[in-house]
Amino acid sequence: MCKIVNFDINGCNYKLPIVYGTFFEEKAINISKLRENTGFITFDPGFKNTGIVKSSISFIDGEKGILLYRGYPVEQIIKKCSFIETSYLLLNGELPNTEQLNFFSEKIKEFNSINHKIYQILDKFPVFYHPMGILSSLTCILTAFTDYINIKEEDMFLHLLAKLPVLAALTYRKKVGLPPSYADKDLYYTSNLLKMFFSIPKKCYQINPIITDALDKLLILHADHEQNCSTTTVRLLGSAYVGLFSSISSGISALWGRLHGGANQAVIEMLENIIKSGGNINKWVDKAKDKKDPFRLMGFGHRIYKNFDPRAKIVKKIAEKIICELGIHDPILELAKKLEKIAIQDPYFIEKKLYPNIDFYSGIIYQAIGIPKDMFTVMFALGRLPGWMAHWKEMRLNQEPIGRPRQIYIGYKKRNI
Repeated sequence: MCKIVNFDINGCNYKLPIVYGTFFEEKAINISKLRENTGFITFDPGFKNTGIVKSSISFIDGEKGILLYRGYPVEQIIKKCSFIETSYLLLNGELPNTEQLNFFSEKIKEFNSINHKIYQILDKFPVFYHPMGILSSLTCILTAFTDYINIKEEDMFLHLLAKLPVLAALTYRKKVGLPPSYADKDLYYTSNLLKMFFSIPKKCYQINPIITDALDKLLILHADHEQNCSTTTVRLLGSAYVGLFSSISSGISALWGRLHGGANQAVIEMLENIIKSGGNINKWVDKAKDKKDPFRLMGFGHRIYKNFDPRAKIVKKIAEKIICELGIHDPILELAKKLEKIAIQDPYFIEKKLYPNIDFYSGIIYQAIGIPKDMFTVMFALGRLPGWMAHWKEMRLNQEPIGRPRQIYIGYKKRNI
């Protein structure tokens, strides 16, 4: 196995070490001393070819369509684990035994209340403000309360796993005009989340196991995904020794972006527009292939996956199951299935390796559950939380240096006023 790479710059030969991951195809040239030794830096817009960390949390093989959480294929996690077990796995490196799972679950239930002043703060937000902005703000505001500042670090993760669903539910209920709801300590995590969202005062809320199971699986599929934009944001803030709550708040803001977590909302809006315009799918496929046309098919293609997104295969089945079992006739789902069929058989999409990703179907599930479009990314954030926290924790344990990218300056040379 080669351990160094030789290269020449201006007639001088340099040796740089090669770093290997668990899998042989995971390899990198260590350039941490490049500028010090040569005066050069690398130029890599979007960090497409830059590894910033060694991590043991999740692994993606984009060519083969593989996603592992701590070594376990996501297909196995979905069949055998709950979201709480998955959260424990990501945070601690191993699946919990019965005693560990019970302790973990009970601690989350113990912490699933918030300071009463947060309700007063929530009241000040305008109702038209986007839910992701509210959620990010409320998460950061947790830092202001002394009862959350002095808790042990290992309890911070449990506090945030417990409190973010409460904040998300409060955000939703403010948007739709419902009074605040409170956590039910007798319910499982996802059932409690749904009850906090949809319960009506003076009416008994009925838990639907079909919906609970679908949402639990969707949260699992979103739980971690290597060094994406929001995860990198969380790690970068953490590297400056920003606290957990503020780091996660920034991750939520990063996820808000239309090209990141907001893509599932964009998919639904695109499908709705296609239906409103007459439902001619071929017309929109042709528009997507026209380089001069600004239209693009949302939910197709992925920065990493050059094969089927393994999560998309799973989430498609979840969407079909929940629509069928709830007896919902959803023209959006039918249109999505037709669009997928046309696109994956089209030579253009095959050549460009533009396969459906998780965003293509996740919004359909949220819509079937009754989650409004502007809350889709909030649900994504709830799923991604354990991954964000696992990366923040790993970064701290590894004592990683503060993130500080370089740049190539292209402005004016020194000039006088």
